[in-house]
Amino acid sequence: MRFSLVLSLSAIVLSISICASSQTQFKQPTADELKMTSDPKAPGADAVYLNIEEISNDPLHYETFYARIKVLTEKGKDLATVEVPYLRGGFKVTDVAGRTIHADGQIIPLVGKPDDLLVSKKGDQEVGRKVFNLPSVEVGSILEYRYQIDHGEYYSSPEWEIQRSYFVHTAHYQFTPFKEFMPGAHGPTSMYMLDGRGRRVNSLIWWANLPEGKKLELNAGGYFSVDVTDVPPIPDEDYMPPIDSFLYKVSFYYKSAANAGDFWATEATQWSKDVDKFAEQSKTIREAVAGLIAPADTEEDKARKLYAAVQALDNTDYSRRKSGSELKQLKLKEARHAEDSWNQKSGDSEEIAMLYLAMARSAGLTAYAMKVVSRSRGIFDPSYMNLDQLDDTLVLLSIDGKPVLVDPGEKMCPFGAVSWRHSGAGGVRQSAEGPGYAVTPPQAYSDNATKRDASIAIDVRGHITGSLRIMMTGQRALKWRQRALRIDEAELKKEYDKSLEAIVPDGVEAHVDHFLGLSDPNAILMAVISLKGTVGTSTSKRLLLPAAFFESRQHTSFVSTEKRHESVDMGYPERVDESVSYHLPEGMAVEGAPEDSQVPWQGHAIYGFKTTTRPETLTVTRQIVTAFTLAKPQEYQDLRRFYQNVATADEQQLVLKISTAPEQLARGN
Repeated sequence: MRFSLVLSLSAIVLSISICASSQTQFKQPTADELKMTSDPKAPGADAVYLNIEEISNDPLHYETFYARIKVLTEKGKDLATVEVPYLRGGFKVTDVAGRTIHADGQIIPLVGKPDDLLVSKKGDQEVGRKVFNLPSVEVGSILEYRYQIDHGEYYSSPEWEIQRSYFVHTAHYQFTPFKEFMPGAHGPTSMYMLDGRGRRVNSLIWWANLPEGKKLELNAGGYFSVDVTDVPPIPDEDYMPPIDSFLYKVSFYYKSAANAGDFWATEATQWSKDVDKFAEQSKTIREAVAGLIAPADTEEDKARKLYAAVQALDNTDYSRRKSGSELKQLKLKEARHAEDSWNQKSGDSEEIAMLYLAMARSAGLTAYAMKVVSRSRGIFDPSYMNLDQLDDTLVLLSIDGKPVLVDPGEKMCPFGAVSWRHSGAGGVRQSAEGPGYAVTPPQAYSDNATKRDASIAIDVRGHITGSLRIMMTGQRALKWRQRALRIDEAELKKEYDKSLEAIVPDGVEAHVDHFLGLSDPNAILMAVISLKGTVGTSTSKRLLLPAAFFESRQHTSFVSTEKRHESVDMGYPERVDESVSYHLPEGMAVEGAPEDSQVPWQGHAIYGFKTTTRPETLTVTRQIVTAFTLAKPQEYQDLRRFYQNVATADEQQLVLKISTAPEQLARGN
């Protein structure tokens, strides 16, 4: 449940006596519920919700929540810990009650008061969390609890989470808003609300994503309701897109706009004004820009020099933001304008992005801001009327008449590139015609390249020693460079070693010796790695090696999972090239190798495999290109077939013939 205090009652606050008589009472479990050990509607589930009821009443300033849960496994017992977030100072969590019912009908009531924990504090605003644990929980127990949240002089228009981590049998949701803001309500009222910008709020609008056949009802009694049954759990599949954007939910808003179109027109205009105010020109900015560029510089030269300058600043999203007392001691102030960030030589990602916008404009470049939803978190949905869904600011330049999108707030991101989280991402942008909706371009596989080049000495028993160089450009390089900003080099090496375990064969140890280009985002990032261990299967006459040295375990979920409910999100397209050279000892020769092959998935991906034999050397090259980012569920069988064919090709064997017995070679050594 999400609580957002955006608007407050202003002028006259109604005098209302809040009554809790509408609270849901505890229910007597049925015999079938008590003896249930599994649920045919949710096979393999750790728990299921038998009932959920959520009722919100803004005129009375309260909301209640009630749940009954059947615990089916040990893991399901985790639901006995209940956490209720709330805003301190204006909200109170009251009337907490609960009980545990064992499978034999025994009832153990909740006693004691919930713990009250501080979650976060920003200025005068504190977010707390009430926590309580239902007692004596066993596999087979029914958990039942309820609580009320009193809003005092405030309200919180609800967001109903229809879909949860576990299957829901039945649920009822109900919301009574202020009648003055209901559709069709007219006439004078002495009560009004103001938003954070002082605008009068005059409309109630909502956004709903519900299961097929279900709809939000507006009842004659002046309240909204939804009743649902058999709601599937939140999907949990590998390589899923940000699932929050697709879940069943309903959100209500008191706004000054009558519909989504009006809302976004107003919000985008105000956002654009705020951006321009932060990025407004000043003597400080003009002098800084003049010291960074030269009169003879081209537009691209200017853009690159300014980009390098803001990238070199301390990005506090990767370090630590200065406290108010530290700023005061340094005779600095909180960044309200671009010049503040420049004077501090630091800022968060948003401030640095808008500082770059200000400096680009000061240099005479055409530059506009764009704010998008991070693809790691969600997708932009105009029907979800909340500007806070937008996460990150980019800058769109026009250089010699061509558009260039840059990501100055993304530390270590090269000029002209963007994080994968910001590619194919929707949001709002400025333009010469005014602010509007836009989507950033998708990435190409050529933007993200990884090359693995291994040189391996192997003996007749399959013992190997060697070296590996991994060269990265694009997103993999960006990931490790950003990680290096947060941890020391020793820890970085440990984490990289851990990542190598997923791509080298069992029995092989891979350890980073050093990195090259780690601090230069414009260079190729190289990891230099040592290899040792044992591969393959040896007999007295032969050594059998897997055809693929790398990535033999990657994407195995696609191979084994027959069906898919959600889209497959690869994050970004990529090209991976591999070359492994085996240096063979005397007495060993290549007897057999798989034929050179290609596995295509037309328009989406391609796999290639090739072996080259020379005296005392066997070289295996492998390439896999994924030219897509998202595959829809109806494309899953084609995707699965591709990776099954890749797995089959990788599982082929290299056959090395041993002409001298291993024992003789050992004695000879």
